[in-house]
Amino acid sequence: MTITETIPVERIATSRISEIDFKNLEFGKYISDHMVVAEYRDKKWHAPVIKPYGEMAMTPAILALHYGQAVFEGMKAFRTVDGNITIFRIYKHHQRLNRSLERMCMPAIREDMFVQSLHALVELDRAWVPDDEGSALYIRPVVFASESRLGVKISDQYKFVVMTSPVGPYFNKPIKVKVEETYVRAAEGGTGYAKCAGNYGGAFYPTQLARQQGYDQVLWTDAKEHNYIDESGAMNVMFVLNGKLVTPRLTTALLDGVTRDSILTLANETGMPAEERRVSLDDLIAGFEQGTLTEAFGAGTAAVVAPIATINIHGKDYHLPPVTDASFQMRIKKKLYNIRHGIEPDKHNWNYTIVVK
Repeated sequence: MTITETIPVERIATSRISEIDFKNLEFGKYISDHMVVAEYRDKKWHAPVIKPYGEMAMTPAILALHYGQAVFEGMKAFRTVDGNITIFRIYKHHQRLNRSLERMCMPAIREDMFVQSLHALVELDRAWVPDDEGSALYIRPVVFASESRLGVKISDQYKFVVMTSPVGPYFNKPIKVKVEETYVRAAEGGTGYAKCAGNYGGAFYPTQLARQQGYDQVLWTDAKEHNYIDESGAMNVMFVLNGKLVTPRLTTALLDGVTRDSILTLANETGMPAEERRVSLDDLIAGFEQGTLTEAFGAGTAAVVAPIATINIHGKDYHLPPVTDASFQMRIKKKLYNIRHGIEPDKHNWNYTIVVK
């Protein structure tokens, strides 16, 4: 019996795949035919099922809508050169999901249930995995409190849902970012390291203000002094400074990015010294003035690598050198691409492979 056969499947009557223009994919706009749904009740997770993607019945009193118990993950599946499909770092994403669930007082999801759910869904909707360069099947697991009850409490009921979406490149050009020195994304001791819904909702307003001023994203700073870099928008941020790859060290205010971890691992293997430390605004300004800050980029599942062209610090725009194929960020992006697509050896066993028959 295959993994797919262990999960009951209700197939969609007519696929919607013919409606999708795979040459013009907007990130997250199109959802694939099916979704995984599992329920937590009576203090345990019940077996997941796969059903057609669509609306779910629930009341406006579910606790997630009122008190914010909702967390999610984001990962990608890729077509390999031998015709199979890989899900990148599925176990690392599962571990991070459970850390987020613990922080939000939500029940953990077993590794076998998580892996089998994703495997079965991607295998079923394998035709939705695009094969153009820079494209992938984005996978979005989400867990939310589904108990219908008004009152501030930890929910006794939850839903685990997995959906997928064919996506193209997240950013199609280098971005401009503004250092945020007023608003705060997260503070140490808070939920910054958890991938919970509220972190993103709270970031919308300052990001909107930055966009009105001509910037694409904000560079978040620490909550105490607004002097140390935390993250870039919805991504980790990395710099090539004084010939080293430098990125803010992890705290409880920062998300432990899977792409971040992958790039740090590969950097050390390719001879690029890598350093995790506090990165101050003075460090960046000095790097610009002395010409030692040569690259800056966001790193995350959605974008993989997002080149940064401009950083606004204290109201002044500083510009990075143009990105070329020889830039570290492009070389490491290419290496990640090659590993995910089976072009280079997967020495770290990062790829979870689904054999397409």
